[in-house]
Amino acid sequence: MNPLKSDEYPAIYSDYIENVVGPVIEELQEQLDTFPEFIRTIPEDMGDYTYAPGKWTIKEVLCHIIDTERVMVYRALRFARNDMTELSPFEQDEFVQNGRHNERTFDDIIEEFIHLRKANLILFNTFNETELERKGMASGRLITVKAFLYVVAGHLSHHRIILRERYLNNENVDTLV
Repeated sequence: MNPLKSDEYPAIYSDYIENVVGPVIEELQEQLDTFPEFIRTIPEDMGDYTYAPGKWTIKEVLCHIIDTERVMVYRALRFARNDMTELSPFEQDEFVQNGRHNERTFDDIIEEFIHLRKANLILFNTFNETELERKGMASGRLITVKAFLYVVAGHLSHHRIILRERYLNNENVDTLV
């Protein structure tokens, strides 16, 4: 896969994309193992924990990662298949509010993530360079299929950092994860 260029994505995704170090497919594959391991280190009774009023719970953050991956991969698939219909934004807060995420267990969330990521990796590996370089409009911004792969990987890394720093690095947790 050719390297990602700055003209392939809008600046709004820069923070996520900058979280990707090395080949994106390798990072996505590595996350398939390391993210479930990370979740398993979180005590189940902390699933409903939030570090401040109005913030999402740990389970809501984890499910937000999954929901966002689904949305970004759907967008990538549409553009890879040369469907240039402009795609509307998705409201992440509505997804979280209506997801009933706190009713789930960490094991259930892990299982969903593993199945989703495996399916997405199979899809990503079918894209050729022409498909990866196709651009489309999503949320009013021009972006390539390849950039969506970076967004998926970088978005997960971004939220894992937030979970470590804001949710799990305090007096409520005995060990840092």
